[in-house]
Amino acid sequence: MPRESDRIAHPWGARTPYGPGQPWPVRVDSFLEPGMSADHIERWVQTASLLHSNGDAMDIAVADGRIVGVRGRAADRVNRGRLGPKDLYAWQANHAPDRLTTPLVRDGGELVPCDWDTALARIVTEAKSLLSERGPGAIGFYTSGQLFLEEYYTLAVIARVGIGTNHLDGNTRLCTATAAEALKETFGCDGQPASYTDIDHCDTLALFGHNMAETQPVLWMRALDRLEGPEPPRLVCVDPRPTPAARCATVNLAPRAGTNVALLKALLHAIIRTDRIDRDYIDAHTVGFDELAAQIATCTPAWAARICDVPARKIEHAADVLGDAERLLSTVLQGVYQSHQATAAAVQVNNLQLIRGMLGRPGCGVLQMNGQPTAENTRECGANGDLPGFRNWQNDRHVADLAEIWNVEAQQIPHYGPPTPAMQMFRYAEQGSIRMLWISGTNPAVSLPDLARIRSILGQERLFTVVQDLFLTETAQMADIVLPAATWGEKTGTFTNADRTVHLSDKAVDPPGEARPDLDIFLDFARRMDFRDRDERPLIAWHDPQSAFEAWKRCSEGRPCDYTGLTYERLRGGSGIQWPCTAQAPDGTERLYTDGITWAAPDTCETYGKDLVTGAAVSETEYRALNPDGKAVLKAAEYLPPHEDTSDEYPLQLNTGRTLYHFHTRTKTGRVPQLNAAAPDVWVELSPTEAGRHGLAEGDLVEVTSPRGSLRGRLRITGIRDGMVFVPFHYGYWDTPVGDRPGRNGGRAANETTVTDWDPASKQPLFKTAAARVTLIAHGGGEVAPAPTTGASAPVHPGTIPPTTGGPAAVAVHTTDAPEGSGP
Repeated sequence: MPRESDRIAHPWGARTPYGPGQPWPVRVDSFLEPGMSADHIERWVQTASLLHSNGDAMDIAVADGRIVGVRGRAADRVNRGRLGPKDLYAWQANHAPDRLTTPLVRDGGELVPCDWDTALARIVTEAKSLLSERGPGAIGFYTSGQLFLEEYYTLAVIARVGIGTNHLDGNTRLCTATAAEALKETFGCDGQPASYTDIDHCDTLALFGHNMAETQPVLWMRALDRLEGPEPPRLVCVDPRPTPAARCATVNLAPRAGTNVALLKALLHAIIRTDRIDRDYIDAHTVGFDELAAQIATCTPAWAARICDVPARKIEHAADVLGDAERLLSTVLQGVYQSHQATAAAVQVNNLQLIRGMLGRPGCGVLQMNGQPTAENTRECGANGDLPGFRNWQNDRHVADLAEIWNVEAQQIPHYGPPTPAMQMFRYAEQGSIRMLWISGTNPAVSLPDLARIRSILGQERLFTVVQDLFLTETAQMADIVLPAATWGEKTGTFTNADRTVHLSDKAVDPPGEARPDLDIFLDFARRMDFRDRDERPLIAWHDPQSAFEAWKRCSEGRPCDYTGLTYERLRGGSGIQWPCTAQAPDGTERLYTDGITWAAPDTCETYGKDLVTGAAVSETEYRALNPDGKAVLKAAEYLPPHEDTSDEYPLQLNTGRTLYHFHTRTKTGRVPQLNAAAPDVWVELSPTEAGRHGLAEGDLVEVTSPRGSLRGRLRITGIRDGMVFVPFHYGYWDTPVGDRPGRNGGRAANETTVTDWDPASKQPLFKTAAARVTLIAHGGGEVAPAPTTGASAPVHPGTIPPTTGGPAAVAVHTTDAPEGSGP
C-alpha cells in the first residue's frame, strides 16, 4: 500500500530489513508537484540522480512539456526504487525563474544579452589570438562533476588535441582526486574494486571520513536495512562529528583533524601484531608488505592516541573489529580526501583490505567514494588530470594508441608532464601565463579555498573568462562571456556512479529560452575553430550524444573502463550496468580483482605512482623494479603534522563539509523550496565544552576567523569533538543582500577562511586543515541556528530546537513496497 511521509523530516524513509546474502527489498519512492496526480502524467522519462555520486535511478514525470515529479526505478541495482531528499525535490530548480536563457557578453563593464553567434565568435577570436601569440598553454578549461560522459570526452579531445593544452581539470579535483590517486597508487589504475551490493554481504562495514547518511542517503538506507535486519554487520566509523553512522557504530573514532595517517597506521599495526592477516593473499597478490610492516612496527595504539587524541583502547577495539571480520567492506570520502596527508591516508585503507585478503569476494572490498554524480566520468574521459581510458601519460605506447584513435600525431597530445591540476591552473592564471579560462558547470568563486585570492584572480582584466552554467552564479557575475546551458532532464547522455554503474539520462523537456546542451556548445566551438585531424578531416566527427558515446566506446576498448558492450538501447528500460562491459562480460562486472590484480603491470598501468609525502613521480624504471609482475602495491607513509596548527590566536581546528539537503554552492538546491527551508543559511558548530569555554549558547551570532578571512553564522551546539569548529561549505552570496557580500558583515562562505594548500600526490585542496577562532557578535535572544536536526548537525539538546521539516509541500512523498524484481 502507498504511504506518505515528510522526507525532509524523515530523510531515509521507512525500513525494509534484510539479512546477509539476501537481495535488498524494493521500495519505490515518488514525489509529484502539489495538485498533480498520476492521471495527469503524459510520459515517464528515464534518468538517474544528479546531485550526489550514488547514481539513484529514477524516472521523470512530464506533463504539458514540464517536469512535474519523479519516481524511483524498482529494477535498478543501485537504489531498488528509493530516492533521497535531493532526488525527490531538486528537479524543481529546472523551473527557477532566474535561469539563464540567453548568452551574455561584457560590454562597458556590464553583462548584456547577445546572440549565440556573437558570444561564440568572441570566444573563437580570443582563442585563436592566444594560440597565435602565446601558444596553447595560455588556454585552460575548468569543468564540473555534473556534465555527461559524452560532454567530458568531447571537451577532452578539444583541449588535448584541438587546443593542445595540458590545462584541463574538473571541480572533481576538490572531491574525488584523492579517490583516483589512492586507487592508482595501490592497484596501478583507477576503478572502484567493490560494488554497492557488498553491503548485502559484509559482516563488517567501515566508514573512514564518510558521512554516508548525508552524502549518499540511499546507500545509507541500504546500510540501515542491513543494520536493522538479522545478523547485522558491525559498524566502524571514523569521523569527528556525530554523524548518524557515528551514533549507531559498534566503535566510533573521532580523531583530531589531520591525524588520519597516524590512526590508520595504528590500526594496521594492531592487526599485523596479532597476526590477523592473510599471508597467502599477501604473497600472491601484493608487493611491499615487509616495508609496510617495518614502517608501522612502532606505531602502536598508544603512540597514535597521543597524536589523534583518541583513547588507545578505542583504537584497539576498532582493530579487533576490523581484524576479526570475515567479510569487510571499507568506504572512504571527504573526511580523508580533504584533510592532511589525504592520499597517504586513503592508501592505508587499501592496505588494510589487502593485508586481510578482503578483495574481490561478495562483502569484501573498498570503495574510494566520489562526491559528484559524474566524477567517475571525468576520470575515465580525461577531463580530470588523466588521459582518456585510464592511459598513462608517461607511457609512449599509451599516447600513441590515443593518437591513433584520434587520427593525430602523438606529439600533438601534450604529455611532456602531468596534466595540470585545478589549483595549479588558478596559480598560472594568477601569474599571467593562462589568459583564457573556460569554466563549465562549476562555481569556483564559492567552492575553491581562500576566496579573496580566487576573486582577485577571476577579477583580473588580462584573464578572459567564459562561464557556461544554468544561473548567474558568483563566478558568472565576473565573466567576460556567459553561456546558458541545459541541464539534467533537458538533454541526453550517460553518467557513471561511484561503483561503476552506467546510467542513461534521456531528454524529458526542452531547455528554457536559448539554453543549449553542453555537448552542443562544445561541438559548435570545435566546428568554428575548424579543428582537423592528420587527414584534414574534422577532428571531432560525432554530432550528437549517441554518436559521441560510440566514439567513446572505441577509446575505452581494451582499457579497464571498457564500455564496448554497452549501447543506449541496452541502458534503456532496465537497470544500470557496471563497467567493464564487454563481449566477454556482457552484463557488466560486479567486482574488480576477483582473480588477482589486473592493471598494475608496468606496460598496462595508468601510473607508476608517486611518493606519498612529497608527490614526486616514481619513474618507469623504479616501478618495473618494484612491481614487475603487476601486483597491488602496499605503500607505507610517514605521519607528518598538519601544516597549519592551532595557536593562542587561532585555537580551533576548522572543519567544513556537506549537509544532507544541499549540494556544492546551492546553485540548484538553494532554489528548491523544501531543501532550502531545511537548511536556509550558514551555521557554525561547536561542542558543549567549547561553547562553554567561549561563553556561547545555541543561536548566538558568531564570527569564525582564520588568517585568511571570516564568516558569520548562528551557533549550533552538537556532539562534535572538542577543539573543532564546523561550517557547511554550501553558502555563497547569490541570494544575499548586497550589504552581505564578501568583505561586509563578516562574509557567509566557508571558503573565506580555508587555506591554499593541497595534497602532494592527488593535488586535492585541503579544506579541513585550517586553524580558526570563534568570537561572539550578538547573543541569540531565543534564536536557533538554521541547521538541520536530522544529521551530524543534530543538537545535543533536541527538545529545545524545532525539528527540521520542509514545510507542507514536502509531505506528499509516496512510498510503495513493490514486488520483488518488478520494473519501473
